[in-house]
Amino acid sequence: MIDDLQKTFRWFGPSDPVTLEAIRQTGVSGVVTALHHIPCGEVWNYSEIIKTKTEIESRKLRWEVVESVNVHEDIKTGGINRDLYISNYIATLKKLSLAGINTVCYNFMPVLDWTRTNLDFKLPNGTSALRFHRLALAAFDLYILERKAAFDEFPDNMQADAKKYLMSLSAGKKDQLVNTILAGLPGTDEVFTVSEFRNHLERYKDIAAGQLRENLRYFLDAVIPEAEKLGIKMCIHPDDPPFPILGLPRIACTEADLKLIVEMRPSPSNGITFCTGSLGARENDLPGMVERLGRYIHFIHLRNVKIEDDGSFYEAEHLHGSTDMYAVMKNIITEQKRRADNNEENISIPMRPDHGHKIWTDYNFETYPGYSFIGRLKGLAELDGLEMGIKRSLNKTIDLLT
Repeated sequence: MIDDLQKTFRWFGPSDPVTLEAIRQTGVSGVVTALHHIPCGEVWNYSEIIKTKTEIESRKLRWEVVESVNVHEDIKTGGINRDLYISNYIATLKKLSLAGINTVCYNFMPVLDWTRTNLDFKLPNGTSALRFHRLALAAFDLYILERKAAFDEFPDNMQADAKKYLMSLSAGKKDQLVNTILAGLPGTDEVFTVSEFRNHLERYKDIAAGQLRENLRYFLDAVIPEAEKLGIKMCIHPDDPPFPILGLPRIACTEADLKLIVEMRPSPSNGITFCTGSLGARENDLPGMVERLGRYIHFIHLRNVKIEDDGSFYEAEHLHGSTDMYAVMKNIITEQKRRADNNEENISIPMRPDHGHKIWTDYNFETYPGYSFIGRLKGLAELDGLEMGIKRSLNKTIDLLT
């Protein structure tokens, strides 16, 4: 019997309404968290790492994955202080390794960690989900942000539809749209002002995807050798959504992108966070990606999205969306078997149910967007059952053949 995936739950620290006591009751054995109170770019204090680890372990859980040690914007833009921030990053990795925490998820998305246009999209059964509506984003980009290049990027008919859409919104709804789009600051629930966001965009005016990719290569060339010495597995998270928005370049959206990244600096420490939600928001072959890139997967986020006709998407139930979760899970298990047959490490890959609908009492708590308790618990139960069913079926087939 192949080891089960290492079930984990994300926790945002002591202020998270989803407490460690609640997480322990889900049946997971691990926690995914970070020192969210430490500003991006600063070295994490070892005593703070141990304090958080001790708090987690006091609930009979383990701190399995750091998500995230955020990458400073000077590193992404190739700014004059990037070597300082890379040095700080490595110093943090050393402290994490000393504390026995050896998997680090990170992303290389410019400015925003993620982007949605609606954090409370009502579904027919009364639950709510996160949604990315292309028309709403166009309205913001064209007529609120007033980004000049956007008028060359959106076709005339979408510009007209976006204007009509924006005019249909009340002042309160417009403010809500702005706050939702600009809520994706790395690791926090803070929100940019439009003026602040324009200033950040200015830093990227001469940085296309090719240059951003070279800045990632520079980062990996410095960090991966050190991570390998420390026994730390670095795993890049795909872009969310997986296509350029608001004039910002994207370099981790497709199979080709991820393959290029792991080949930039070949190492057991240079790997992937396989997020089915991010990668599933465009026409990516997710089961095939697991088959072809599986050896690089160090961490798994499982969620589903439903892609709409115009390329918009909303977050669906974990087993019912545009992604064939059965095929994805089956190929993950096949990758586990390959690792076991080759006596490799990391067979029980850390996995967490990513995002969840707001269900019932979830509405009573102000959780980080997407991180409701019951919604994620439902997803965890479904995914756990799917994994068990596939493994039992595969083992039965093997028994028959032997």
